[in-house]
Amino acid sequence: MLSKSKIKYIRSLAMKKFRNETGCFLAEGNKLVKDILPYFECELLIAKPAWIAGQGDLRAGELIAADNHDIEKASLLKTPQDVIAVFKQPDYQLDKEELKHGLSLVSDGVQDPGNMGTIVRLADWFGIRNVICSPDSVDIFNPKTVQATMGAIARVRVVYAELPALLSDLNDVPIYGAFLEGNSIYEEKLSANGLIVMGNEGKGIRRRVAQHITRKLYIPNYPPGTETTESLNVAVATAIICNEFRRQSQLRN
Repeated sequence: MLSKSKIKYIRSLAMKKFRNETGCFLAEGNKLVKDILPYFECELLIAKPAWIAGQGDLRAGELIAADNHDIEKASLLKTPQDVIAVFKQPDYQLDKEELKHGLSLVSDGVQDPGNMGTIVRLADWFGIRNVICSPDSVDIFNPKTVQATMGAIARVRVVYAELPALLSDLNDVPIYGAFLEGNSIYEEKLSANGLIVMGNEGKGIRRRVAQHITRKLYIPNYPPGTETTESLNVAVATAIICNEFRRQSQLRN
């Protein structure tokens, strides 16, 4: 039986305050937990006996077999699955030399957990290893964000930094951003390295960050000149931009 204190601890990780205090984050669901178990230190794993039996050797600081009732009490999901796990947050450090030679995504105040999770999934899909976030971007370890990454959080390093200072230090690297007054992404020659800045859902890229952007991009609608929706969702825009970067990279190779 799962103790009340364990249930309280698990549910407390929904709040950033307790995630920061404990240095832990919560993941739920059969596939998600299985996908990230090899990558992060697992402090606590609670699962149905049948799920545990099917996993072989499980590395967890504490392993508790629980029934459906206990899992429902601890879970933050509307429809709980068979397993809940508490992991230690990784301590990633920015490697500026690596940023200079690869392609990275930058979040300037992305607030929605679903958008952030999708951006991390896109980074994983397109082979982008670093996502850099402004301090006011949504917490990558928010349980909703973790769920939205669909396991990509294990393979993509997400780091928070003061963007103006960071971008100023990387002034010899191409820094891209999406703007209505930018050059068409399909006509611009895109580099194999650089930083791609994506702005807040409502406000876009802020002025203090925009002043460091050296190449402004625009995603044209089709057909050109027709009346259309005002803007794209930030995750959708990220997908289009990343795809064009990789498409041009393939053409060069």
